[in-house]
Formats: sequence, structure tokens, C-alpha cells
Amino acid sequence: MLLDTLNDDLKTAMKAGDTVRRDVLRMTLSEIKNARIEKGKDLEEADVMQVLKKAIKSRAESAEQYAAGGRQDLADKELGEAKILEAYLPEQITGAALEKAVDEAIAETGASSIKDMGGVMKAIMARHGAAVDGKEVGALVKARLQG
Repeated sequence: MLLDTLNDDLKTAMKAGDTVRRDVLRMTLSEIKNARIEKGKDLEEADVMQVLKKAIKSRAESAEQYAAGGRQDLADKELGEAKILEAYLPEQITGAALEKAVDEAIAETGASSIKDMGGVMKAIMARHGAAVDGKEVGALVKARLQG
């Protein structure tokens, strides 16, 4: 399970003296624990991946802000932390493969207008989950159903 992998990698980072990885994993495990408390029960694998995606997105947004403020050193630090976390997510589906997944979901759900977008999104996320970017999928589905 992903949570076990994160804990094992934290121990390995601590033993190796890798302070950056250690700190990133500690922070992420803390965020996972908070999500577990908020939910009131143990998290599913998909929930843990959502926490990871949220942490990656947060770091990417911070890096963007730092870069805009002329602090490239801090932006690089945030991007490095995001890269550490990205290694725990499944390989992302992009390009033609993502377009094919969207087309299959539209055909499967029988969607014909933008009103059907919710059902298509639900089908794609259920099938591919953390392997797809929700914003990218939403834009593709919207383009397909409008045009």
C-alpha cells in the first residue's frame, strides 16, 4: 500500500541523512493523517493519492508565486519537493491516450451535450483516478461535448 511505502521511504531517508526527502515525506504523512482524522476513518488508496496530488499542486502553485516574485531559489526548492512526491503517483495519462479515454467515456455514457459532462467525468475518474489530471480531463470533455 502507498502509505506503507511512504513510511518505509521516510525511514530510509532518515537513515541516509536525506533531509529534504525526510522533511517532504514527514509533511506529507502529516497531511495524510489530518485527512484521515477529518474523514473519521482509515483512508483508501485513492484518498492517499488525492492528498499527494493536492500537495504536489500546492507546491507547484507556490513555485509559480516565488518565481513571479523573483525568488527562483525558493521556486526550485518547491519544484524539487513536488518531484519527490510525483514519484509516488502512477504515470500520468496524457495526449492521445487521454483523448482516447475521454472518447471512450463519452461513448460509454452516451453523452451528447455539456449537460452530460458530470457523468463523463465520473466515468473517467472512476476508471483512471490519479493517473489523470482533472483539469485537463474537464477541458477535453467540455471541448468534445460542445463541438
